[in-house]
Amino acid sequence: MSSDDGKKVPEDSFADKTSVVQSDTFKVRLAQADEAPPCLILLVGPANQIGRQWPIEDTDRIIGRDLSSHIFIDDRSVSKAHAKLLLKGGEVSILDLESTNKTIVNNNILRPLSPLKLKNNDQIKMGNVILKFLERGNIEAVSAAQTFDRGQKDALTGIHNRGALDLKGPEFFKRSLLMGVPLSVITFDIDHFKKINDTYGHPAGDYVLRELAQVVREHLIRENDFFARSGGEEFCLLLLGSEKERAKEIADRIRKTIESHKFEYQGQRIKVTISLGVSSISPDDNSWDHIFKRADEALYLSKTGGRNQVSVK
Repeated sequence: MSSDDGKKVPEDSFADKTSVVQSDTFKVRLAQADEAPPCLILLVGPANQIGRQWPIEDTDRIIGRDLSSHIFIDDRSVSKAHAKLLLKGGEVSILDLESTNKTIVNNNILRPLSPLKLKNNDQIKMGNVILKFLERGNIEAVSAAQTFDRGQKDALTGIHNRGALDLKGPEFFKRSLLMGVPLSVITFDIDHFKKINDTYGHPAGDYVLRELAQVVREHLIRENDFFARSGGEEFCLLLLGSEKERAKEIADRIRKTIESHKFEYQGQRIKVTISLGVSSISPDDNSWDHIFKRADEALYLSKTGGRNQVSVK
Protein backbone atom coordinates (compact mmCIF):
# COMPACT_ATOMS: atom_id res chain seq x y z
CA MET A 1 0.00 0.00 0.00
CA SER A 2 1.27 3.49 -0.87
CA SER A 3 0.62 6.91 0.62
CA ASP A 4 -0.29 10.04 -1.37
CA ASP A 5 3.41 10.94 -1.78
CA GLY A 6 4.26 7.50 -3.16
CA LYS A 7 5.98 6.15 -0.04
CA LYS A 8 5.19 2.61 0.97
CA VAL A 9 3.03 2.35 4.08
CA PRO A 10 3.20 -0.85 6.17
CA GLU A 11 0.05 -2.92 5.81
CA ASP A 12 -0.35 -3.34 9.56
CA SER A 13 -0.04 0.36 10.42
CA PHE A 14 -3.78 0.98 10.27
CA ALA A 15 -4.53 -2.05 12.40
CA ASP A 16 -2.00 -0.83 14.94
CA LYS A 17 -3.67 2.59 15.14
CA THR A 18 -7.08 0.98 15.60
CA SER A 19 -5.83 -1.27 18.37
CA VAL A 20 -4.27 1.70 20.18
CA VAL A 21 -7.57 3.58 20.15
CA GLN A 22 -9.45 0.53 21.38
CA SER A 23 -6.86 -0.07 24.07
CA ASP A 24 -6.97 3.54 25.27
CA THR A 25 -10.77 3.46 25.38
CA PHE A 26 -10.71 0.22 27.33
CA LYS A 27 -8.19 1.66 29.80
CA VAL A 28 -10.49 4.64 30.42
CA ARG A 29 -13.41 2.33 31.07
CA LEU A 30 -11.29 0.21 33.43
CA ALA A 31 -10.28 3.35 35.32
CA GLN A 32 -13.94 4.34 35.59
CA ALA A 33 -14.83 0.85 36.78
CA ASP A 34 -12.24 1.06 39.55
CA GLU A 35 -14.19 4.02 40.94
CA ALA A 36 -17.64 2.47 40.45
CA PRO A 37 -19.38 1.64 43.75
CA PRO A 38 -21.54 -1.48 44.14
CA CYS A 39 -24.90 -0.97 42.51
CA LEU A 40 -28.29 -2.36 41.53
CA ILE A 41 -29.51 -2.38 37.91
CA LEU A 42 -33.18 -2.78 36.99
CA LEU A 43 -33.60 -5.71 34.58
CA VAL A 44 -37.39 -6.15 34.67
CA GLY A 45 -39.93 -3.58 35.82
CA PRO A 46 -41.45 -0.26 34.69
CA ALA A 47 -40.56 0.10 31.00
CA ASN A 48 -39.16 3.61 31.31
CA GLN A 49 -36.82 2.55 34.13
CA ILE A 50 -35.29 -0.55 32.52
CA GLY A 51 -31.50 -0.27 32.76
CA ARG A 52 -31.61 2.34 35.49
CA GLN A 53 -28.75 2.05 37.96
CA TRP A 54 -28.59 2.92 41.65
CA PRO A 55 -25.11 3.15 43.26
CA ILE A 56 -24.88 1.87 46.83
CA GLU A 57 -22.65 4.33 48.65
CA ASP A 58 -24.21 4.27 52.11
CA THR A 59 -25.93 1.80 54.40
CA ASP A 60 -29.64 1.47 55.26
CA ARG A 61 -30.83 2.16 51.68
CA ILE A 62 -34.56 1.39 51.40
CA ILE A 63 -35.96 -0.18 48.22
CA GLY A 64 -39.66 0.40 47.75
CA ARG A 65 -42.67 1.96 46.06
CA ASP A 66 -42.84 4.91 48.44
CA LEU A 67 -41.44 8.02 46.81
CA SER A 68 -39.27 8.64 49.86
CA SER A 69 -37.42 5.34 49.26
CA HIS A 70 -33.74 5.67 48.39
CA ILE A 71 -34.36 3.28 45.49
CA PHE A 72 -37.83 4.21 44.25
CA ILE A 73 -39.52 1.67 41.94
CA ASP A 74 -42.97 2.63 40.72
CA ASP A 75 -44.58 -0.81 40.52
CA ARG A 76 -47.64 -1.95 42.49
CA SER A 77 -46.14 -5.39 43.15
CA VAL A 78 -43.36 -3.76 45.20
CA SER A 79 -44.17 -2.87 48.83
CA LYS A 80 -43.82 0.74 49.95
CA ALA A 81 -40.78 -0.30 52.00
CA HIS A 82 -39.88 -3.67 50.47
CA ALA A 83 -36.24 -4.31 51.43
CA LYS A 84 -33.17 -2.66 52.87
CA LEU A 85 -29.54 -2.67 51.69
CA LEU A 86 -26.79 -2.80 54.32
CA LEU A 87 -23.25 -1.69 53.48
CA LYS A 88 -20.39 -2.70 55.78
CA GLY A 89 -16.70 -3.05 54.96
CA GLY A 90 -17.40 -2.80 51.25
CA GLU A 91 -19.83 -5.74 51.39
CA VAL A 92 -23.55 -5.38 50.67
CA SER A 93 -26.34 -7.39 52.30
CA ILE A 94 -30.07 -7.29 51.64
CA LEU A 95 -32.82 -7.52 54.24
CA ASP A 96 -36.49 -8.18 53.47
CA LEU A 97 -38.75 -5.79 55.41
CA GLU A 98 -41.68 -8.21 55.77
CA SER A 99 -42.85 -7.33 52.28
CA THR A 100 -46.12 -8.62 50.83
CA ASN A 101 -44.60 -10.34 47.78
CA LYS A 102 -41.32 -11.39 49.42
CA THR A 103 -37.72 -10.78 48.36
CA ILE A 104 -36.19 -13.58 46.31
CA VAL A 105 -32.45 -13.83 45.59
CA ASN A 106 -31.46 -16.36 42.91
CA ASN A 107 -34.78 -18.22 43.39
CA ASN A 108 -34.34 -18.41 47.17
CA ILE A 109 -36.99 -16.66 49.28
CA LEU A 110 -35.42 -14.57 52.03
CA ARG A 111 -36.58 -14.95 55.60
CA PRO A 112 -37.94 -11.54 56.71
CA LEU A 113 -35.50 -9.35 58.67
CA SER A 114 -32.65 -11.81 58.10
CA PRO A 115 -29.80 -10.25 56.07
CA LEU A 116 -28.18 -12.06 53.15
CA LYS A 117 -24.79 -11.06 51.74
CA LEU A 118 -25.03 -10.31 48.03
CA LYS A 119 -22.55 -11.65 45.48
CA ASN A 120 -21.66 -10.31 42.05
CA ASN A 121 -24.46 -10.84 39.47
CA ASP A 122 -27.03 -11.95 42.05
CA GLN A 123 -30.58 -11.45 40.80
CA ILE A 124 -33.14 -10.01 43.21
CA LYS A 125 -36.86 -10.44 42.57
CA MET A 126 -39.46 -8.25 44.29
CA GLY A 127 -42.97 -8.90 43.02
CA ASN A 128 -42.80 -8.38 39.25
CA VAL A 129 -39.50 -6.52 39.46
CA ILE A 130 -36.03 -8.02 38.95
CA LEU A 131 -32.76 -6.27 39.81
CA LYS A 132 -29.14 -7.34 39.39
CA PHE A 133 -26.42 -6.67 41.94
CA LEU A 134 -22.92 -5.70 40.78
CA GLU A 135 -19.94 -5.58 43.13
CA ARG A 136 -17.65 -2.58 43.44
CA GLY A 137 -15.32 -2.09 40.46
CA ASN A 138 -17.49 -4.00 37.98
CA ILE A 139 -16.95 -2.67 34.44
CA GLU A 140 -20.53 -3.65 33.54
CA ALA A 141 -21.74 -0.92 35.90
CA VAL A 142 -19.98 1.71 33.79
CA SER A 143 -21.40 0.32 30.54
CA ALA A 144 -24.92 0.05 31.95
CA ALA A 145 -24.86 3.60 33.29
CA GLN A 146 -23.63 4.99 29.97
CA THR A 147 -26.26 3.03 28.01
CA PHE A 148 -29.09 4.21 30.26
CA ASP A 149 -27.89 7.83 30.12
CA ARG A 150 -27.76 7.73 26.31
CA GLY A 151 -31.31 6.40 26.26
CA GLN A 152 -32.47 9.36 28.34
CA LYS A 153 -30.82 12.09 26.23
CA ASP A 154 -31.86 13.72 22.99
CA ALA A 155 -29.06 13.09 20.48
CA LEU A 156 -29.39 16.47 18.73
CA THR A 157 -29.68 18.91 21.63
CA GLY A 158 -28.03 16.99 24.48
CA ILE A 159 -30.94 17.66 26.87
CA HIS A 160 -33.37 15.03 28.14
CA ASN A 161 -35.74 13.34 25.69
CA ARG A 162 -39.44 12.44 25.77
CA GLY A 163 -38.72 9.09 27.40
CA ALA A 164 -36.94 10.82 30.28
CA LEU A 165 -39.84 13.29 30.59
CA ASP A 166 -42.34 10.42 30.79
CA LEU A 167 -40.27 9.06 33.68
CA LYS A 168 -39.65 12.33 35.53
CA GLY A 169 -43.13 13.84 35.15
CA PRO A 170 -44.93 11.29 37.35
CA GLU A 171 -41.97 11.25 39.75
CA PHE A 172 -42.08 15.05 40.17
CA PHE A 173 -45.87 14.90 40.60
CA LYS A 174 -45.62 12.38 43.44
CA ARG A 175 -42.72 14.24 45.01
CA SER A 176 -44.77 17.44 44.95
CA LEU A 177 -47.60 15.74 46.83
CA LEU A 178 -45.25 14.04 49.31
CA MET A 179 -43.27 17.19 50.11
CA GLY A 180 -46.25 19.55 49.95
CA VAL A 181 -44.49 21.87 47.50
CA PRO A 182 -45.86 23.36 44.26
CA LEU A 183 -45.07 21.93 40.84
CA SER A 184 -45.31 23.98 37.66
CA VAL A 185 -44.89 22.97 34.04
CA ILE A 186 -43.85 25.13 31.10
CA THR A 187 -44.30 23.80 27.57
CA PHE A 188 -43.15 25.72 24.53
CA ASP A 189 -42.38 25.33 20.87
CA ILE A 190 -40.70 27.33 18.15
CA ASP A 191 -43.00 29.57 16.12
CA HIS A 192 -43.21 28.73 12.39
CA PHE A 193 -40.43 26.16 12.65
CA LYS A 194 -41.40 24.56 9.34
CA LYS A 195 -40.83 27.92 7.66
CA ILE A 196 -37.31 28.06 9.14
CA ASN A 197 -36.57 24.62 7.67
CA ASP A 198 -38.09 25.52 4.31
CA THR A 199 -36.28 28.88 4.09
CA TYR A 200 -32.84 28.08 5.47
CA GLY A 201 -32.68 24.27 5.21
CA HIS A 202 -32.89 21.45 7.76
CA PRO A 203 -29.29 21.87 8.98
CA ALA A 204 -30.22 25.43 9.96
CA GLY A 205 -33.30 24.09 11.76
CA ASP A 206 -31.10 21.65 13.68
CA TYR A 207 -28.79 24.53 14.61
CA VAL A 208 -31.75 26.53 15.98
CA LEU A 209 -32.87 23.58 18.11
CA ARG A 210 -29.36 23.04 19.53
CA GLU A 211 -28.73 26.73 20.17
CA LEU A 212 -32.10 27.29 21.83
CA ALA A 213 -31.63 24.27 24.11
CA GLN A 214 -28.17 25.49 25.11
CA VAL A 215 -29.36 29.03 25.88
CA VAL A 216 -32.21 27.78 28.08
CA ARG A 217 -30.13 25.11 29.84
CA GLU A 218 -27.10 27.28 30.57
CA HIS A 219 -28.68 30.65 31.32
CA LEU A 220 -32.38 30.44 32.16
CA ILE A 221 -33.07 27.53 34.52
CA ARG A 222 -31.90 26.28 37.89
CA GLU A 223 -29.73 23.21 38.33
CA ASN A 224 -32.58 21.15 39.83
CA ASP A 225 -35.11 22.07 37.11
CA PHE A 226 -35.85 19.37 34.54
CA PHE A 227 -35.60 20.35 30.88
CA ALA A 228 -36.51 18.07 27.97
CA ARG A 229 -37.19 18.08 24.26
CA SER A 230 -40.67 16.58 24.16
CA GLY A 231 -41.17 16.56 20.39
CA GLY A 232 -39.77 17.88 17.11
CA GLU A 233 -39.63 21.59 18.00
CA GLU A 234 -41.37 21.19 21.37
CA PHE A 235 -39.82 21.53 24.80
CA CYS A 236 -40.93 21.05 28.41
CA LEU A 237 -39.63 22.42 31.69
CA LEU A 238 -40.55 21.03 35.13
CA LEU A 239 -40.23 23.45 38.05
CA LEU A 240 -40.52 21.73 41.43
CA GLY A 241 -41.08 24.33 44.15
CA SER A 242 -42.33 27.11 41.85
CA GLU A 243 -45.84 28.57 42.09
CA LYS A 244 -47.83 29.43 38.97
CA GLU A 245 -46.98 33.14 39.06
CA ARG A 246 -43.28 32.41 39.44
CA ALA A 247 -43.48 29.94 36.56
CA LYS A 248 -45.18 32.58 34.41
CA GLU A 249 -42.31 35.01 35.14
CA ILE A 250 -39.76 32.35 34.17
CA ALA A 251 -41.67 31.56 30.98
CA ASP A 252 -41.78 35.21 29.96
CA ARG A 253 -38.07 35.62 30.67
CA ILE A 254 -37.37 32.62 28.41
CA ARG A 255 -39.61 34.11 25.70
CA LYS A 256 -37.86 37.51 25.80
CA THR A 257 -34.39 35.95 25.85
CA ILE A 258 -35.06 33.76 22.82
CA GLU A 259 -36.63 36.66 20.91
CA SER A 260 -33.56 38.85 21.48
CA HIS A 261 -30.95 36.11 21.06
CA LYS A 262 -28.83 36.24 17.90
CA PHE A 263 -29.44 33.06 15.93
CA GLU A 264 -27.00 33.12 13.03
CA TYR A 265 -26.31 30.17 10.72
CA GLN A 266 -23.67 30.38 7.97
CA GLY A 267 -23.85 34.16 7.95
CA GLN A 268 -27.65 34.28 7.87
CA ARG A 269 -29.60 35.79 10.77
CA ILE A 270 -32.65 33.70 11.67
CA LYS A 271 -35.47 35.31 13.61
CA VAL A 272 -36.71 32.93 16.29
CA THR A 273 -39.63 33.33 18.68
CA ILE A 274 -41.45 30.83 20.87
CA SER A 275 -44.96 30.33 22.25
CA LEU A 276 -45.36 29.05 25.80
CA GLY A 277 -47.98 27.47 28.07
CA VAL A 278 -47.89 27.33 31.87
CA SER A 279 -49.81 25.22 34.37
CA SER A 280 -49.40 24.24 38.02
CA ILE A 281 -50.55 21.40 40.23
CA SER A 282 -54.03 21.82 41.71
CA PRO A 283 -55.99 19.90 44.39
CA ASP A 284 -58.12 18.29 41.66
CA ASP A 285 -55.17 16.75 39.81
CA ASN A 286 -54.98 12.96 40.05
CA SER A 287 -51.90 12.48 37.90
CA TRP A 288 -49.04 14.16 36.10
CA ASP A 289 -50.97 13.89 32.85
CA HIS A 290 -53.53 16.44 34.04
CA ILE A 291 -50.92 19.17 34.60
CA PHE A 292 -49.11 18.41 31.35
CA LYS A 293 -52.38 18.48 29.38
CA ARG A 294 -53.27 21.92 30.80
CA ALA A 295 -49.84 23.26 29.91
CA ASP A 296 -50.34 21.99 26.35
CA GLU A 297 -53.76 23.63 26.22
CA ALA A 298 -52.23 26.90 27.40
CA LEU A 299 -49.55 26.58 24.71
CA TYR A 300 -52.30 26.17 22.11
CA LEU A 301 -53.89 29.41 23.35
CA SER A 302 -50.57 31.21 22.85
CA LYS A 303 -50.25 29.88 19.31
CA THR A 304 -53.81 30.70 18.26
CA GLY A 305 -53.64 34.07 20.00
CA GLY A 306 -50.81 35.38 17.84
CA ARG A 307 -47.70 33.43 19.02
CA ASN A 308 -44.61 34.79 20.80
CA GLN A 309 -46.53 34.99 24.10
CA VAL A 310 -47.18 33.18 27.39
CA SER A 311 -50.58 31.75 28.37
CA VAL A 312 -51.56 30.24 31.72
CA LYS A 313 -54.18 27.63 32.42
